[in-house]
Amino acid sequence: MLALQIPEVKPFMSKLLLGDTFDRFLIVEASVTTGFTAVLDGHIHPEFYPEEQIPNHEAGYLFWAQLRPVCLSLIRGQQTPLAFQITFRLSDSNMHRLLAQTPGEWEASEVAGLFLNIKYTGGTLTATTATSLRRFSLDKSLDQTWDTMAKKFFLQKGLPFEEVV
Repeated sequence: MLALQIPEVKPFMSKLLLGDTFDRFLIVEASVTTGFTAVLDGHIHPEFYPEEQIPNHEAGYLFWAQLRPVCLSLIRGQQTPLAFQITFRLSDSNMHRLLAQTPGEWEASEVAGLFLNIKYTGGTLTATTATSLRRFSLDKSLDQTWDTMAKKFFLQKGLPFEEVV
């Protein structure tokens, strides 16, 4: 697990809510606390839609691009939210690419998900990584590769961070 503190909140929030920086991540869950708390579940219910109108999704989750406008409408306003939390999941196609770069012999079927959690509370913005496996393993190579890739992603997207030890 990697913990990053985001020192420049406004530019990060702009890229998160107004730009397409995180659009290819799947959204597992988001919660926003203002005068109330709104919780958004990123699981899609395809039975709700006519077959020809089912939104683009992967592994049962919507992409951030699809829920970003809803989160923006909850966060945008005169006052800063008290808190929010967003749990992203790396898309399957990106996970396959990451597995190809990981030492060891990891199979996609062994990985339940690679997650990026964004949390804002008390004026502090943090990002943490997490790995969920379908089997027990002492091999931390996947965790290390995911952590490295997350830092590389932040650097490529111009998102400054300070690693929390």
